[in-house]
Amino acid sequence: MSHYPYNTDSPSVDDCDIDNDTAGAPDLHALAEQIKVWGRELGFQQVGITDTNLADDEVRLQRWLDAGYHGEMGFMAKHGTKRTRPDELEPGTVRVISVRLDYLSPEVETTRMLARPEKAYVSRYALGRDYHKLMRKRLAQLAQKMQDVVGPFGFRAFVDSAPVMERGLARKAGLGWFGKNAMLLNPKAGSLFFLGELYTDLPLPIDPPYEKNHCGSCSACRTACPTGAIVEDSVVDARACISYLTIELHGAIPERYRDAMGNRVFGCDDCQLVCPFTRFTRASQEPDFAPRHDLDRTDLTQLFNWSEEEFLTRTTGSPIRRIGYERWLRNLAIGLGNAPWSEQVEAALWARLPYPSELVREHVSWALDRQQQKRQAVIAVS
Repeated sequence: MSHYPYNTDSPSVDDCDIDNDTAGAPDLHALAEQIKVWGRELGFQQVGITDTNLADDEVRLQRWLDAGYHGEMGFMAKHGTKRTRPDELEPGTVRVISVRLDYLSPEVETTRMLARPEKAYVSRYALGRDYHKLMRKRLAQLAQKMQDVVGPFGFRAFVDSAPVMERGLARKAGLGWFGKNAMLLNPKAGSLFFLGELYTDLPLPIDPPYEKNHCGSCSACRTACPTGAIVEDSVVDARACISYLTIELHGAIPERYRDAMGNRVFGCDDCQLVCPFTRFTRASQEPDFAPRHDLDRTDLTQLFNWSEEEFLTRTTGSPIRRIGYERWLRNLAIGLGNAPWSEQVEAALWARLPYPSELVREHVSWALDRQQQKRQAVIAVS
């Protein structure tokens, strides 16, 4: 990172006027306030600033890793302390600007789709275009506005793309607290939002961390988790989490979790949807987050019948693309196995049984067995 002479002792300036002192250094207190104004103008719902001390988060992370709760996510341990020590990841970093961006589109159904087992449930963050590029672009625009005022300075933008403790940084920056489901909760927005960070060498004044925990005795998220993955308050065993199973796990999904997956084929929102604070979620006005290809209400069979070319075409620019076609079919096969019996479902599964991937064939066979059992049950009562 490049360095620049900054005035850290100047008092705040009303109306965000960023005046240079006699040495030519800008008033960083006024700049910090202006950064928040610019952030809102760029579409972020909230902006906070924090330092780089994540000692407590480092202890929690190591305890989680030692328990093996990260499963196959080796990247969580791969980078050592770079994740919890921002200045090791990006030398020169002394402050982190943390932002949040709401993502739930106004027309999207939530819990109603979970009650329709013939439909595919895709986690609501993944229905539209990938958020990474959109947020990185806006963080870069924020940095440019800062450069226009203070001149060259060191910075780097992150959006879930590097070893960054985004939730820990967001809590320290005052954006919310850790819920019992380990998500960052905001009292005015719930948890249906994305986080992004701008690492910088500007010694900006910091915001107070969010210290209060509003969860109280509520345990709705732990009760609602289909697989019991929330093993203690704010601790999730990823190996049992449906989001992990459908997105991060590369091999076969353990049979003990398949029934509980229901129709969830990419991610899981249950612990967020039941949270009392989710009622404060505001609809996103971002066109890029609107559902594509009716992914918020499409039949499992329709998605299962997509060819690989259709999958690649329709998931261009989508978070879904990262799991690939093979795991897409794997997840959908489980959804079809859990769906009510129908000739259409059974026919779709039979058509995929010769698929060249052993992973897909095993899950299709499991689903066919489930469907045939259900067909016999239908016959028995007819």
